[in-house]
Amino acid sequence: MGNSAAKVADKVTFKISSAAAPYLGADKPREVRLKAAAGSVSLAPTDFVLLIYYLCHDPDPEVKRVAMASLRALQAPFLSELLLNDELHPRILDALVQLHFKKTELCPLFAAHPMLSEKAAALLAAQEFLSAAPAAEAEPADCCAGGAAAAAGSRGPDPADDDQVDEAVYQSKYQLAQSLGVGEKIKAALTGDKEWRGILIKDSNKLVSGAVVKNPRITEGEVLTIAKSAVQNDEIMRVICANKEWVKNPLIKRALAENSKTPLPAALRFVASLSEKDLAMLAKSKNVSTVIASQARRILLSKKESR
Repeated sequence: MGNSAAKVADKVTFKISSAAAPYLGADKPREVRLKAAAGSVSLAPTDFVLLIYYLCHDPDPEVKRVAMASLRALQAPFLSELLLNDELHPRILDALVQLHFKKTELCPLFAAHPMLSEKAAALLAAQEFLSAAPAAEAEPADCCAGGAAAAAGSRGPDPADDDQVDEAVYQSKYQLAQSLGVGEKIKAALTGDKEWRGILIKDSNKLVSGAVVKNPRITEGEVLTIAKSAVQNDEIMRVICANKEWVKNPLIKRALAENSKTPLPAALRFVASLSEKDLAMLAKSKNVSTVIASQARRILLSKKESR
């Protein structure tokens, strides 16, 4: 079986088998390309995916949408077989990671593949602790010889699939956070790294932002930053105030005394334990409540009179 070459829009060249060649190229009849894009062809797994990937860049929008739908609908057993090919092109592998990283059973296979790129590895690492979202159910394609195409699934054009695999930017953690459900965000807040904590502490859902300060990996430096911030979740301040280790830090104590979101009884307690320098600063500050400023002045005056 001979080989030929095919190019995607950005001039990346792939070697393809003679079995896939009849479906490639803008000169091929549209109905032939649509049939191939829908997965209704019998090819070896690598040839099949390469063909679908190529058709994701077809100049015909409908062919492109159908091909994207087929690439998204690939099922885990088929992908597991495909990933046994150590020579899978990195561009193909990146696209599969991008579309199927939430299939947790595939993540170890993706991560172990010798052709995995750094950006694909970073995406897998970012998702390691997240709950896998249920894979979308795809309509099964007609069974074909060898079973390769049957694993891919087939469905009609879907506007939601109208994108380019290559041109889609790998999502930052911030972008990923926008697509997570509340449960997944809470898990990320409780178990994620510093970057996840910095993102989710600002989440509008109080259950999510409150979970950040319960993350066992959070540092005193992060707690200090939160205590100094204009946090909108009162529960966060209560959790910080209740942590005996954190409030031993004089910088955290001062930040809590200054923060208007700190429960007033706790803030007054912290004011009483501040140094004279900090008390003098609070007494003159226009950024704290009048109750806190007045308490700081009273304590300062009492200290001076007792000398």
